[in-house]
Amino acid sequence: MELRVLRYFLTLAREESISRAAEALYITQPTLSRQLAELEEELGVRLFERGKRKITLTEDGLLLRRRAEEMTELADKTERELRERTERLAGVVSVGAAETVASELLVRAVDSFRRKYPDVTFELDAGIADRVKERIDAGLLDLGLLIEPGDIAKYDFVRLGIDDRCGILMNASAPLAQKQSVTAEDLLGLPVVGPAREGVRQFYRNALGETFDQLNFIATFNLVNNAAWFARLNVGYVFTIEGTLRHFGTPDLCFRPFSPELRQSTFLVWKKYQPVSRAVRAFIEEVAMLARHDNA
Repeated sequence: MELRVLRYFLTLAREESISRAAEALYITQPTLSRQLAELEEELGVRLFERGKRKITLTEDGLLLRRRAEEMTELADKTERELRERTERLAGVVSVGAAETVASELLVRAVDSFRRKYPDVTFELDAGIADRVKERIDAGLLDLGLLIEPGDIAKYDFVRLGIDDRCGILMNASAPLAQKQSVTAEDLLGLPVVGPAREGVRQFYRNALGETFDQLNFIATFNLVNNAAWFARLNVGYVFTIEGTLRHFGTPDLCFRPFSPELRQSTFLVWKKYQPVSRAVRAFIEEVAMLARHDNA
């Protein structure tokens, strides 16, 4: 499969019309049709359903679209990195970030770094840790900002020395809001919204004991943005870390830490045994320097 033909395929998938796709690609319709027919023949599958009004993707076409997007994104990233290998530090640094208070350090590092190297720009991709790690493994992200728990043994990393307190996000009028901290026992019999990732659930299970499995979980979540509505509408008590409260610092919400105190550490990670661009290497050093300064 040629990247050029994959780009043709993605354009048609987006435009849903041979004529519009050919116009967007500045090629003739017969040329585009021939190239895509040859792609279907090469793969031995049917990629499109050709209707009267529009062209839609088959199940195999949907799979190829996901893979083609990853392949073309990786090719574009590789091309940028090769162009960066000039005397002047330039290029794009891509960072995936989980929801954590360490995001503040990340933004400060971007600011100080760009004062030194204004030709470097950044792509920030928010997501759960599993997605961030998948994109690092696939070469689609340079760096990841992750909080424990997480298997970071296969990555190189900088420990940032930033810990987030774990606790419960709740409505300010909820009965538990009158307490300064909460225990797992306090949550028994109450509607609880918990993390979907099994690794995170095991982290809480180990810390809170067998009471964790006795809680009344009414829903699970990956990112706390939507889960916060359970607290805002006083429908449930949401497991989270204190750093996320900065996104929801409204009077109708409050955060109460667990007692005994429970914390999660934060790391900046990148793929082991894989050369990184000069811009990425320099940015890692910038983050590490700021982290050392903050912890001094």
